[in-house]
Amino acid sequence: MFEFTSAAGVLADTGWGHMGWGGGTLVMLGFWAVVIALLFVAFRAWGPTGGATDSAERSASDILDERYARGEIDETEYVERRSVLAAQR
Repeated sequence: MFEFTSAAGVLADTGWGHMGWGGGTLVMLGFWAVVIALLFVAFRAWGPTGGATDSAERSASDILDERYARGEIDETEYVERRSVLAAQR
């Protein structure tokens, strides 16, 4: 039959050592927090937006050119807006 003299003896006999159940849980939570953080960073960098195509990184002139090329604005509006942008420089 088994005899345990103290709680420390139980932990030592089961191989958990000084960390006990709480220490292993903290290590596991830390591991998953790091994994999730890395996945988040990777998704933001290489996600469906492509990272560098954010509108904040494009100039107003580039956006205007794209809108004209897609047919969202006509030539008159394009020329007017282009002149406004040129005057602001």
